[in-house]
Amino acid sequence: MAEYKSNVIEARNLTLQLLYPDEEITASAAEYENFEKNALEKIRKNIPTSEKIEWENSSIETDNRWLAEKLDAYQKAAADSNEREQILNEISERLDAVAKKIAEIENPPISQRTKDEDKRKLSEILKREEFKKADEQDKSLFQRIYETVMAWLAELFPRPEIKPGQSSGFGQFSSFLVYGFFALILAGIGYLIYKFAPQFVRRYRTREKKEKADRVILGETLSADQNASDLFSEAEKLAREGNLRGAIRKGYIALLCELSDRKIIGLSGNKTNRDYLRDVKRGRGGELYQNMNGLTLNFERHWYGFESADEKDWEEFKNGYKKTVSSKA
Repeated sequence: MAEYKSNVIEARNLTLQLLYPDEEITASAAEYENFEKNALEKIRKNIPTSEKIEWENSSIETDNRWLAEKLDAYQKAAADSNEREQILNEISERLDAVAKKIAEIENPPISQRTKDEDKRKLSEILKREEFKKADEQDKSLFQRIYETVMAWLAELFPRPEIKPGQSSGFGQFSSFLVYGFFALILAGIGYLIYKFAPQFVRRYRTREKKEKADRVILGETLSADQNASDLFSEAEKLAREGNLRGAIRKGYIALLCELSDRKIIGLSGNKTNRDYLRDVKRGRGGELYQNMNGLTLNFERHWYGFESADEKDWEEFKNGYKKTVSSKA
C-alpha cells in the first residue's frame, strides 16, 4: 500500500512538472520533448491500468484505465492547445484525491475499524467514477459526436487482428471517414443557410419596414422612409404655400418623431399630444419639457383652437422647434 501511494504521488509530481516545467527543461524544444516522453513513460509504469495491492494480509485489484485514456488523449492533442493543460490538471487532481484517500485508510481514526471494513472501503474508493472515467457531462458536444461516430465505424469496419510489427491503416481510414462525415454535415448546413437565409432576411426586412410604416402620430400615418427632418421640410413647404396651420401641425408631428427616434418617448396611435408631453415630464423633465410645453401650447392654440396663424406665428413655432430639439434631454 505504501509503495502504491508513493507511485501515485510521484506520478502527480511528474504531471505538475509537465504543467509547470522548470526553465532548464524548457531551454530547448528538443530537451522538453525528451523530458515529456520520459515523464509519460514513468507515469504509465508507476500506475499501470491494473495492479494488485498487498495490504493487511490481503490483496486488492486496482482499475486505473482512466489514467491511460487521459494520457493517450494528451498525446493526441495538439502541442499548443489548451486541451493538454486541461487534461494534465484533471490527472493531477485525481491522483491527489487517490493519494489522500489512501492516507486516510493508512491512518484511520482512533475508533478502529475492522480489516474487512477497511478493505471494503478501499475497494469502494478505487472503484469510484472519479477514479475511472470522466463524466459524460464533462465532455464537449464535439467529443461525444466523435466518440459516437468512431464506435459506429468500429462496428461497421471491425478492427482486424494485427500481429506485432505489422501496421494497420484502419486508424487513417477511420479518421478519413470521420473528416468526411463532418465535411458532409458542414456542407449540409451551408446548403440550408444558402437555401433559406434569403427568405428569412426578406421576411425580416418586410416586417421591419411594415413596423416603420405603421407608425401613427396624432392620427397621421408615416411612411417607412420618413424621418423628423423630412416631416419638418414638408412643414416648411406648407408654410410657403400659405397653409400655416397645417405647417404648425406637421412641425409638431416632426418634433414627436424626433423624440421617438431619440428614444425619449414611445409612439402610439392612441396617445394625444398631452400624453406625449406627460411622458417627457416623467422621463426627462427640465429644459426639454419646458420648451416642449411652449411648443405644445402653440400647436393646440392654432390647430385645436382653430386660431388663425400668420408668418409671425410660424416663425415663433419654427424657432421653438429648433430650440426644443436642441434641448438637453
